[in-house]
Amino acid sequence: MHLNQLSAVAAEVAGDVASATRLDPLELFLAADIVVQAVIIGLILASIWSWAIIVAFFLKLGRLNSTSREYEGDFWSTNDREGALSKSKRTSIPSARVAGAGLDEWKRSTKNGSPDRGAARERIGQAMESQVAEEADELAGKLTFLATTGSVAPFVGLFGTVWGIMNSFFQIGETQSASLAVVAPGIAEALFATAIGLFAAIPAVIFYNRLSNSVNQYEAKLHRFADKVHAGLSRELDKV
Repeated sequence: MHLNQLSAVAAEVAGDVASATRLDPLELFLAADIVVQAVIIGLILASIWSWAIIVAFFLKLGRLNSTSREYEGDFWSTNDREGALSKSKRTSIPSARVAGAGLDEWKRSTKNGSPDRGAARERIGQAMESQVAEEADELAGKLTFLATTGSVAPFVGLFGTVWGIMNSFFQIGETQSASLAVVAPGIAEALFATAIGLFAAIPAVIFYNRLSNSVNQYEAKLHRFADKVHAGLSRELDKV
């Protein structure tokens, strides 16, 4: 009989331990201090916004690559370069804006007759290089939030952790007990804030690096297109 009682007590203790070690993020959040809750909510919102940026950027970059490739094919297949630069294309296709910058400078340089060919070539090249840099900067600027989230989120989570641990110490002082039953809940809530910070930061860093590389590749494509346009306009200058 005594053995049966010991077995029952052991089973009850094992059940309590099993339930205590089960992670429940919602319960941790609801039991956390208001400051820790605010930190967690902010980090979750930052993570959601980061994923929205990532998905939207992948879609936009795919669309830009497709439209630019199609436009460049049309541009080189026609002799009417200016006709290929409709207003709608200039406003929606980076390649068209780059070619337009070069053609605009070419027209300004040749409108008064025979130009200084060397100076005209330099101005045309600078106009297109400037436009390429502007297109790349506009794309890269959309990734600023990812960079900020990747660098700041761990520290925001750490702030929530420090705050939660401070609360645990206050509880120790109030209860005059440093047992795990007193400090464990507060420490768990605090560490949960750090985990959420890393959850927000890690994807932001990974995709920031990945998308930054994609922007660099797209910029390199625009540079190659600009070089070809510049070569074509240089040949046109020799005829003026």
